Amino acid sequence: MAMNPWLRTAILSVSAAMMPMMANAANGEPAAPGGPTTTTRSPEAQFRGAPYASGTEMHKSSIPGAPAMSEEEFEHAREIYFQRCAGCHGVLRKGATGKPLTPDITVARGTEYLKVFIAYGSPAGMPNWQTSGEFDEATVDLMARYIQHEPPVPPEFSLADMEATRKVLIPVKDRPTKKMNDYNIDNIFSVTLRDDGTVALIDGDTKEIINIVKTGYAVHISRLSASGRYIYVIGRDARVNLIDLWMEKPDNVAEIKVGLEARSIETSKYKGWEDKIAIAGTYWPPQFVLMDAETLEPKKVVGTRGQTIDGEYHPEPRVAAIVSSKEKPEFVVNAKETGIVYMVDYTDMDNLKMRQIDTSKYLHDGGFDSTGRYFLTAANESNQVVVIDTKERKLEAIIDTGKIPHPGRGANFVHPEYGPVWATSHLGDESIVLIGTDPKGHPDNAWKVVQTLTGQGGGSLFIKTHPKSKNLWVDTPLNPDAKLAQSVAVYDLEDLSKEPQIIDIAACAKIDDDGPKRVVQPEYNKDGDEVWFSVWSTLDTKSAIVIVDDKTRECKTVIDDDRIITPTGKFNVYNTQHDVY
Repeated sequence: MAMNPWLRTAILSVSAAMMPMMANAANGEPAAPGGPTTTTRSPEAQFRGAPYASGTEMHKSSIPGAPAMSEEEFEHAREIYFQRCAGCHGVLRKGATGKPLTPDITVARGTEYLKVFIAYGSPAGMPNWQTSGEFDEATVDLMARYIQHEPPVPPEFSLADMEATRKVLIPVKDRPTKKMNDYNIDNIFSVTLRDDGTVALIDGDTKEIINIVKTGYAVHISRLSASGRYIYVIGRDARVNLIDLWMEKPDNVAEIKVGLEARSIETSKYKGWEDKIAIAGTYWPPQFVLMDAETLEPKKVVGTRGQTIDGEYHPEPRVAAIVSSKEKPEFVVNAKETGIVYMVDYTDMDNLKMRQIDTSKYLHDGGFDSTGRYFLTAANESNQVVVIDTKERKLEAIIDTGKIPHPGRGANFVHPEYGPVWATSHLGDESIVLIGTDPKGHPDNAWKVVQTLTGQGGGSLFIKTHPKSKNLWVDTPLNPDAKLAQSVAVYDLEDLSKEPQIIDIAACAKIDDDGPKRVVQPEYNKDGDEVWFSVWSTLDTKSAIVIVDDKTRECKTVIDDDRIITPTGKFNVYNTQHDVY
């Protein structure tokens, strides 16, 4: 595969210019301004790469050619990898959204080559960790050496391990029997403050912060109970928090740790089973757990290790998206690496019934079509979208798309020519594909890419519209070009032949410091007349939330409270509860 000319030039120029300095820094203690906290021995060790004192314990590696690391370095790099890298590359580094980083690959590439990719990123979605300011030069060097060593295998996590972590902060009998506040709960936003280990509950009407709620690290998603009363959040560290919106000041009422790394949570939504069962899926260990929805008491753990759809054994089939079927008392569970979708019947956990549907490998995130019957989910490293018919409990279609589709939950709207469609953007290229979703009204267009739009570039994470809107918003926060990462493209749904308008959202925030200011995840308010964006900087630089008028496409409000630290995902209560996207 031919190398991008820009990247080839970058490798040659950076390696030549930085080789002497990096060679010295290779033995230095890493520092990570704006990233995870680092302990340094001295200014000389941090900035000059002073050699280790005699007697320093070195990490013992079984990989021939792996560069030297101290045990202190190795442990620090392991923590950084878990926090920043494992979500895409996997705990065992076998890859999925991101490329495999196993030593047979990384040692052959070499430290200098790896440092360029870590520092500068790529248009295919690899973050530019150094040039964005999140890693410094020493940390880039640390991580380039770390990924050439054998990945440490973390411990398993049992039902008993989970139960030992569970806390019921307010018993069910002591919780409010009616709403005890005056908030318009439907228009509350749950906002992930990624590196702060919290979520901000923000009043969508007044734009005031209601509460900063302590959660796990790097909350991936917030999901609503069927009733709209409870918010379930899950962190990358697999901590689940249950937040009660009926309290005078909404806050945690229960929590549990369900593993070591996770990304997905959901509750039962089928009629008669509303909010009886909660489910959380983990990246490590590769499994999911069914819980009591009000107390988070774990009831049943199901592992996902096994054969892929190709018949090969995989030790780490991570649980990605989980949605609650509207057609059956079932959860739809994606096992990422195997390409298997499980339809999990939650009506009898003593005799659990599951249907296995073979689809396409590297399943990730997705959402329902406008009817709520069909679940469209990205098989991102396969460059495909899988369609599951939740009524018939079967695979409906597999559709080829652009490179590494990354829809979030996607975007539903009615195309003026092709009828109802669902859209996804991509991490790996600039394409935005529209897929027909109406097999009855528009059978010739169903489960086909009916149109492809051109976006700003690769590195998109989320795409969003609203039933009351005429706009389609697409972010590009992981593009290494700061201009693209700090802006969004917006398309006119009534005339998709028009070029998109590019809006510099970061400029609207009026942040003066040097943070990366990546703009991520458009989210509508309940009424569909405002779009909220996170302006995501580093832990030690200023972040903000910018609110745009959907009709005029003009910035109208900035929430720049000092408590808004590294904001990423935002989840409007009503839209999340009712799958409005």
